[in-house]
Amino acid sequence: MTSPAPARARLKVTRPVLAWALWDWGSAAVNAVMTTFVFTVYLTSSLFGNKDANTAALATGMAITGVVIALIAPVLGRRSDAGGRRKLWLAVHTGVIVVASAACFFVRPDHAYLWMGILFLCVATLGNELASVNYFAMLPQISTKETMGRVSGFGWAFGYLGGIVALAIVLFGFIEPIVDWPGASSEDGLNLRLVALFCAVWTVIFCLPVFFAVPEVPAARAEKTSWLASYRELFAHIGRLWRTDRTTLFFLISSAVYRDGLAAIFTFGGVIAGAVFGMSASQVIIFAIAGNVIAALGALLGGWLDDRVGPRTVILACLVGLLIMGFGAFFSQGSAGFWIFGLGLCLLVGPAQSASRSLLARRTTPENAGEIFGLYTTTGRAISFLAPSLFALFTSIAAGVSSAGEDGGQATRYGILGIMVVLAAGLVFFLFTRERTTAPATERA
Repeated sequence: MTSPAPARARLKVTRPVLAWALWDWGSAAVNAVMTTFVFTVYLTSSLFGNKDANTAALATGMAITGVVIALIAPVLGRRSDAGGRRKLWLAVHTGVIVVASAACFFVRPDHAYLWMGILFLCVATLGNELASVNYFAMLPQISTKETMGRVSGFGWAFGYLGGIVALAIVLFGFIEPIVDWPGASSEDGLNLRLVALFCAVWTVIFCLPVFFAVPEVPAARAEKTSWLASYRELFAHIGRLWRTDRTTLFFLISSAVYRDGLAAIFTFGGVIAGAVFGMSASQVIIFAIAGNVIAALGALLGGWLDDRVGPRTVILACLVGLLIMGFGAFFSQGSAGFWIFGLGLCLLVGPAQSASRSLLARRTTPENAGEIFGLYTTTGRAISFLAPSLFALFTSIAAGVSSAGEDGGQATRYGILGIMVVLAAGLVFFLFTRERTTAPATERA
């Protein structure tokens, strides 16, 4: 592992760094509003039937999406590297996010529309994950080995801040409007459906700068290969990693487990707030705004610590803290406890995500970053069914033995245990991942 950078290394917010961070700001509307705190809460509410059944259906859809992403992410990353089309594919997948988000406008508050809404959210998630492959791969282009931690943390913080602003606009423009206007009407779910259109527009506006400020990677001088050949080359690359850089390969595997738990915290956080703790849509958004403020501060602090004590230490500390906070949320009986432990989770998720990205970026070159981050996405998504499946399983088992009523809700609390199981397993696997003490063979050659 690369040694922590000296204290004198400073982060310079250059035009490419700012434009890169703005993509995180732009995609935050979909992450915070659509897939975490607003639209998923809408889909899993009693408007669509039994809350617990709706939650299980959403978890199932997300698990299936994970399998699709696992199959195509690494090859797309490699082909974009070789073809010099990193920005092109980032644009295509950002477009998928926009179209899928906008399509959620047609999801009316009726059980007949439940699976339509889940489908659109899953497509938006697919677009976001595939876009992240090339977005993450830009990190070595805009930073140095000494500043990767802070640039990565700066990007995460910008994403959280973008989520704060987007959530505030949704709250005061659509949910609890300051000015009465037709779009704020809750009849037929109009206000929440218009939120989907707002998120699509927001994403377009703020994701554009990166395409003008960050240069494209040069195309490799190689013949075009088929998708089948690309998969053969992918497995050959995994074999090379096994022979020359097992620490990176083991990190990819171990991080896949705990990152699945991190993703589940955000995916089901709003659902838990609404179904288990009875928070209204406006209360969930207020919590989300507070949580994003805390998460942004956590990402900045984590990036600073990353460059000083190393990303491995940051990841370990965050995973232990997440387990403590997660079990605290599970045993909480009122909204006050959820606020305390929920904000604790928000504080720790950002640094864990940012440090993971930074740790891997330190082990790449600008030429192979897309392929490595494709593997990063694939290993994460190869078991991405795990946390949603355990969440659905624990919820379904609890629902089967409880008598919470027709609307349900309390069985969803036990889904938290499913997430904690994944995080605990990720922590154990990560503990057995050794630090790199020497350069890999490919670097020494």
